[in-house]
Amino acid sequence: MAAFWATAPAGAQEALSQKAQTLSFAAMDAAVREGAFKRVTSILVARRGQLLHERYFDEGGAEARRNTRSVTKTVTAMLVGAAIERGRLKGVDARVMPFFADMAPFAAADPRKAAITIEDFLTMSSLLECDDDNSFSRGNEERMYLVEDWVRFTLDLPIKGFPGWATKPADAPFGRAWSYCTAGVTTLGALLERATGKPLDAFARETLFGPLGVTGERWQHAPTGFLQGGGGLELRSRDLLSLGQLLLDRGRHGHAQLLPQAWVAAMISPHAQVDDQRGNYGYLTWLPTFTIRGQKIDAAAMYGNGGNKVVIAPALDLVVVITTTNYGVPNSHALSERLLTEYILPLALDAK
Repeated sequence: MAAFWATAPAGAQEALSQKAQTLSFAAMDAAVREGAFKRVTSILVARRGQLLHERYFDEGGAEARRNTRSVTKTVTAMLVGAAIERGRLKGVDARVMPFFADMAPFAAADPRKAAITIEDFLTMSSLLECDDDNSFSRGNEERMYLVEDWVRFTLDLPIKGFPGWATKPADAPFGRAWSYCTAGVTTLGALLERATGKPLDAFARETLFGPLGVTGERWQHAPTGFLQGGGGLELRSRDLLSLGQLLLDRGRHGHAQLLPQAWVAAMISPHAQVDDQRGNYGYLTWLPTFTIRGQKIDAAAMYGNGGNKVVIAPALDLVVVITTTNYGVPNSHALSERLLTEYILPLALDAK
């Protein structure tokens, strides 16, 4: 399905809405147009590899490249898997610091920093004092954007402390203390460029985007020149759908295995716990569980600021893309989740 998504037959779409009684995609679209979900720009739903629903609510339409912010992070995790498969990285246990030995020394020297691995950045659980959810954190991403060298910003960070009320890694589920850290993923993108010897966009085009038919993508650049793996990648909504389908199909696209099955399985398996409300976290992939009419639906998801989401539900053979410009809107993720829980997932359950 490179660059093309086959639309499901009309009968399949009608069956989906008929079984849902008062629920329908038309009702969802109307609610979006009325502003119930603020500034949603597109909604795409694919089932069993066929496009069931595709709507655009902005002037850009299908060809617009949309900035889905931290959805980029999951793409970076895919590229790590591609680099390991090609022998450019030894594995997730490879240590980060040796890739930047030419930049040493770094501030706040500590032997525990030398032990930080690629997996630590993939799971948002390195011991660096970095927390985007805490405006006081030295590693908060807004502080990173104020300086020129984003890699040095990251690797200069001190080791975080664990006061009595904080859960230490040894006491946390999966042995990892999670905190959301864009700086770590930004550095992971720079590491990929050094490991592969190619700019991130060229490596992505070679391994993922070219085979998937993704064109015209736009990456953000760090002030020192490398491409930002932590956010800001602009893609079409159908491109996002293709990336979600690739995860759902365990790395396979048509007759080609673009990512190893074992790598995709690792991406969507739990490696850290976010918290009791948001559940677990894989390799730069969220692992939410939605409850619909008492039934739990496990999912894997790519999330970005503003409630941007690419969600796969393996049990339903479903991929959903929701794009928005609700940047900075309070509870923007909850707004997008309402689209999932009030409309899309119930419709899919009724048609199961």
